[in-house]
Formats: sequence, structure tokens, C-alpha cells
Amino acid sequence: MSSATDFGKAAEDHRWVDHAARAGMVAYGVVNLLIAWLALQLAFGDREGSTTSTGAMSQLAQQPFGKALVWLVAVGMLLLVGWRALEAAFGHDSEDGAKRTGKRVFSAGKALIYLAIAISAIRVATSSGSGGGKGGGKGGGGTDSTTRTLMDLPGGQVLVFLVGAGIIGYGIFQIYHAWSEGFRKNLTAEGKRGDSGTAYVAFGKAGYTAKGIAVGIVGALFLYAAVTHSADKSGGLDVALQKVLQQPFGPFLLGALALGIGAYGLFCFARARHLSR
Repeated sequence: MSSATDFGKAAEDHRWVDHAARAGMVAYGVVNLLIAWLALQLAFGDREGSTTSTGAMSQLAQQPFGKALVWLVAVGMLLLVGWRALEAAFGHDSEDGAKRTGKRVFSAGKALIYLAIAISAIRVATSSGSGGGKGGGKGGGGTDSTTRTLMDLPGGQVLVFLVGAGIIGYGIFQIYHAWSEGFRKNLTAEGKRGDSGTAYVAFGKAGYTAKGIAVGIVGALFLYAAVTHSADKSGGLDVALQKVLQQPFGPFLLGALALGIGAYGLFCFARARHLSR
């Protein structure tokens, strides 16, 4: 057991993990920029595209050499899964006790998020996804079907409420991360210096804030589904952005949110270039 742990720790510290993380961050940046573009189109009146990772992959697949690009994104996301899985199992050794456990759980959660995006990319690349990226996460394997499954379990309404509360908590953490500039630790000293460093920090602030707001809305939809006992009231990012659009000054709010998500994509590129683990 000790030798396996030592091997895992050595693998987590290996320089090739840095290369994998950099490649994965580039792929994740592409995904966020595509989602931002789809959200901007939605804000300007285009109701056709789905502002989800599947919608983003479908959009990419329609470009020249699109399927090959989608495969590259899938590989990049799987590299991120591997990095975060190693972190979850062997990382954060500098921390003690509950703090280390919390960070490992967080890494495991990130691995699952990256895995979901990778699966979306693979489905689109193999033409078994939703094709044109239409729809908003309803039906089929959408968020409402997941909510319905939870709702059917013993204490399901409470489970859905807790999931919603957890998602909102994560969204609040993202906003706190933005304004406390906690993301700066993900950049090397060089990545925080000069005009470029100032721009990277601005991208991070805008990006984490936008993602926190979007995630918080998703969590609120889960809470509403739990309170009303209606699975179809829940939804993923696509439904959350549609809700923003329905508010007063919705197109302007959604446009600002889209620009923020795009800024996060640019921050991913900066992190790939100046990675600090």
C-alpha cells in the first residue's frame, strides 16, 4: 500500500502532469469561449444554439476540421480529469487534516465536471450526441431527468434541496474566489507581473464572478424544483441563462454574463501559459 501511495505521489508531482494540465486548460478555455459565444448569440436573439458543453462541442464540430478539433478538446479534458484525479488521491500533502480532505474532495468534484465535458465532446465527435446542439437540457439525459431520479428516492425532495444548496454554495465560493483574488495562486510570479499580469487578473475576476452567478442560478433552480416538487423546474447552465434572458434588461445582463464566461476562457489560456500547481 505504501509503495502504491509513493508511486501515486511521484506521478502527481511529475513534470508530465504539468504538460497534461496545460493542454487541458487550453481545451477548457476553448469550451468556455464557445459557451460565451453561444450565450452572446442568445442575448442578441438567436434561440437555436444550446449554451451547454454539448452545444459548444456541436458548434465546434461545424467548423473546418471540426470533428478533429472536438477530439482534441476531448483529449484535453481527459488530461484534466487525470490531473485532478491524481490530486484527489495523492495531492495537497502540504495541508493538514480536514483542509487536505476538503481540497481533495474539491479536486474530485472538478474531475467529475471535466469528465462530463469530455463525455459530451466524445458523443459529438462520434455523432452520438445531440447534433446541432439544440435544446436546453430538458428531456432525455437532461438535468430534469437527473432531478426526477433523485426525487424518486426516499427523501428525494430533501436530496434535491441539498444538491441545490451545495451548488449555490459552490457559486458563492466562485464569487468569493474572484474578489479575494484567490485564483492568483494558480499563476506563476511571471504571470502576475506587468500589464499582461494585470489583464490576467482582470480576466480571472470577471470570469470567476460570471461563473459563480451562473452556477448560483442553477442551484436556485434545483431549490425551486425541491420546494415545488417539480423536476422540470430544475435545469443546467442553458436553462439558467434562459432565465437571465427573461429578466428586465435580460439581453444586457446575459451579454455581460457571456463576456464574463469568455473572460474565464481567456484566464484558462493564461493559466496554461503560467501554470502554478
